[in-house]
Amino acid sequence: QVQLVESGGGLVQAGGSLRLSCAASGSIFSINAMGWYRQAPGKQRELVASITRGDSTDYADSVKGRFTISRDNAKNTVYLQMNDLKPDDTAVYYCNADGVVLTFRPFERLRYWGQGTQVTVSS
Repeated sequence: QVQLVESGGGLVQAGGSLRLSCAASGSIFSINAMGWYRQAPGKQRELVASITRGDSTDYADSVKGRFTISRDNAKNTVYLQMNDLKPDDTAVYYCNADGVVLTFRPFERLRYWGQGTQVTVSS
C-alpha cells in the first residue's frame, strides 16, 4: 500500500554533515506528520525530529541547533539535514509517516515505517 524509501545514510567523521531523505509512495491521499526516529545498539528507538503538514516541527533536545527537518508535501518526501555530527548520533535512522490517509480508505489514519538507514559517526 505505502512504501517509505530512505537514502543518505553513511559513514562520516565527527563534525561532518549528512542529509537523509525519505520518499513515501503508494495510494496516498495525504500525510499528517512525517519524522525521523533512531535506534542505537542496546537502546530504545527515540524520536529525532518530526514535522507536520503545516510545517510545525519538534526536535529531540540532543539534536536541537544541529539537525533541521523539512518536507515537500507535493512529493510526500521528508528530509533531515544533520550538521556537526557526533559519535553519539550513530544509529539506524528510521523514517515515519503518521496520520496517513489512503485514497481507498479515507476514514482511517495509518502509520508506516521505512526500513532504516545506518548513520555512523567516527571520532
